[in-house]
Amino acid sequence: MTLLWLAIGLLLIPAAWLLLLPLRRARGTHAAQQAFESNDGLEAENVRVYQSRLASLERGHARGDMDDAALAEGRVELERSLLEDAEAARRAPLKAAVSGRLLVPLLVVSMAVGSLYWYQLEGASGDLALTAAIEATPIHDAASFKARIARLRAEADAQPDNAKVWMALFPLYRDAGQLNEAMQALDVLIRLEGRVPALLAQMAQLKFFAAQRTLTNEVQALVDEVLAVDPRQPTVLGLLGIDAFDHSRYEQAIDYWRKAIAGMENPGAAKALREGISAARARMAQAGEVDASVALSESALGDANDSDTVDDSAKTVDAAQLTLTVTLAPALKASLAGNPGATLFIVARDSAGKLPPLAVVRTTADQLPLTVTLSDDNAMAPMARLSMADEVNLVARISASGAPAAQAGDLEGRLSDVTVTRGDTAAETPLALHIDHVVGAAATTP
Repeated sequence: MTLLWLAIGLLLIPAAWLLLLPLRRARGTHAAQQAFESNDGLEAENVRVYQSRLASLERGHARGDMDDAALAEGRVELERSLLEDAEAARRAPLKAAVSGRLLVPLLVVSMAVGSLYWYQLEGASGDLALTAAIEATPIHDAASFKARIARLRAEADAQPDNAKVWMALFPLYRDAGQLNEAMQALDVLIRLEGRVPALLAQMAQLKFFAAQRTLTNEVQALVDEVLAVDPRQPTVLGLLGIDAFDHSRYEQAIDYWRKAIAGMENPGAAKALREGISAARARMAQAGEVDASVALSESALGDANDSDTVDDSAKTVDAAQLTLTVTLAPALKASLAGNPGATLFIVARDSAGKLPPLAVVRTTADQLPLTVTLSDDNAMAPMARLSMADEVNLVARISASGAPAAQAGDLEGRLSDVTVTRGDTAAETPLALHIDHVVGAAATTP
């Protein structure tokens, strides 16, 4: 932002110089004009012409060419002409060289103030502030990710009508698992930009995952609205593919995903959907809907047609999964006495902290102790799945408020650097994830 004001100042300097230049030259111009007027012989020339014509009339009268009346009339005409010429040649008196010297600085100041005011109304200072906020909060771990969210939230409060701020903010909320906040930010963006199909598709996707990958009536209404305007909208097609996959409609899922890939600009998301297509074909082979060798050959052919062949189309058969048993420390059970139905989140994140949540299960605390299996079926988005990580951090959190982000007073348990198992390497004994401490307090002895 400082560079912007410096640039504006540098542009105003030559503009002010151009306005002040006439004031600097005023004295010399005044002297030259005064000298010109002093040496001007136009009036004397007019008198000479008058006298010459009058003498000519008198000679004609003396020769008898005209009578007294004609001479008098000619003399009156010459005098009238002389007066008209004198009036036409008359100039207004020159003003002093310093006359109006205060007007130029006033114009300079008015120009500067007017330019700044116009820029505040029509310029992009808000976009520059947004860029500065993003550059000031590089993301390299979970803490810096939260710092970016906080900084952009402050920018959204400072310039609530700037759609670009909300466009940058809502994906951060989404990737952090804060779906309610993401939907609120997206609501504001839709209000500012209108019901654009791409934004409505994002809203449908958020509501779909918030409803535990359920195609609710609200989600279906958004999907129908988007497809009525843009039948090839990739986000909606990807969502429909996930729903079809979850309900074992694998051929339909493949059809949706292939159409989605055709309209996708994000290579990572397109690759994730290609892997999903391979997984769907593998499931079809396992169910006997197609021969396994045919499924794998079709998978390879389909990937080749999409110009991004998967290295090993059979690898998705051995799906990544983690089975864990979640328990609550006896010392913390009293904390749930007044709210046994508090929301329980079970979340898997990549150990490096570079991806959104890879798997999320949402249930209630009264289900504890609970054994659950995390897999790609629990992904929040196709581009962030459990199979993409080798090691993950597991978190079980009981939230009285129902918010996915940790808050003081929540009950929590963690497992760090857990190796993701695949297929035959899956552990026979579930992992033990023990909710043993209160967020903001020391751990409780199990």
